[in-house]
Amino acid sequence: MTESIINLENVNPIEFFGVNNGKLDLLKKKFPLLKILSRGTQLKLSGSPEEVATAKEKIGQIVSYLERNGQLSENYFEQILGEEEGGNIDHFKDSNPNEVLVFGPNGRTIRAKTANQKKMVGLADKNDIVFAIGPAGTGKTYTAVALAVRALKNKAVRKIILTRPAVEAGESLGFLPGDLKEKIDPYLRPLYDALDDMIPADKLSYFMTNRIIEIAPLAYMRGRTLDNAFILLDEAQNCTDLQMKMFLTRIGSSAKAIITGDKTQIDLPKNQKSGLDKATRILKNIEGIGYVELDEEDVVRHRLVKAIIRAYEAAKED
Repeated sequence: MTESIINLENVNPIEFFGVNNGKLDLLKKKFPLLKILSRGTQLKLSGSPEEVATAKEKIGQIVSYLERNGQLSENYFEQILGEEEGGNIDHFKDSNPNEVLVFGPNGRTIRAKTANQKKMVGLADKNDIVFAIGPAGTGKTYTAVALAVRALKNKAVRKIILTRPAVEAGESLGFLPGDLKEKIDPYLRPLYDALDDMIPADKLSYFMTNRIIEIAPLAYMRGRTLDNAFILLDEAQNCTDLQMKMFLTRIGSSAKAIITGDKTQIDLPKNQKSGLDKATRILKNIEGIGYVELDEEDVVRHRLVKAIIRAYEAAKED
């Protein structure tokens, strides 16, 4: 029997233990053979030397992450614990400050959080066009917006253009009230949400008023040449073949583009095929175009999202 006491005085105990000790319960579930007691800012571990050593290593990674970032979601906490074998936890270890993509409001750091997100960043640095394909919650859009904001802040581009096809997700929204902007904003809301995390409100308002950052439906791209811009096409699985070709041929000089999509969530009418599948198939081997496929291991939303994705994937085989 081995005992070890870990001091947590350098981190917020609520962030470590979780609301109603939710994270502590996850820790106990991960190490059922250990006796784990919390006393103020101390954690006492009792058990076999091997179990204690493994738990101390995981707890050390959690503490290190909290010391750097100040907060840690339950999902990340669970990933650090390595609940599933083969989980990608390298991003939780001490990392190079150069990996930070953007410093958001209040000093919040925005960085790639998984191996495939890091691959996405690397491909964007080396290629002018990148396709990032994967299911919901894998951080495709968020990472792409962060890359765009970084490029703007570093003066690598003069503007950011974020676009989506305005396709209803399985339900009819009818005749929405308001002017044109108010009608299309619901389709583009996820892009606004990502920008809110990365740019102070007053500066974001300035950028959008002066069209340095532009958010528009894909249909508005027709006829334009997009120079010196970072362009993100989101929800690209809802583009038709003609729309995808139209978008890709808008890209001008000194421009970069990221195309994100989820091939399992196509909302086009049944008589229309998605242009994303064809584009990734015929363009994949062209120099200057990168391709990354994200999967459930990259999910950074609620911990249940990963299980939901796997359940639906398994159901395909039934």
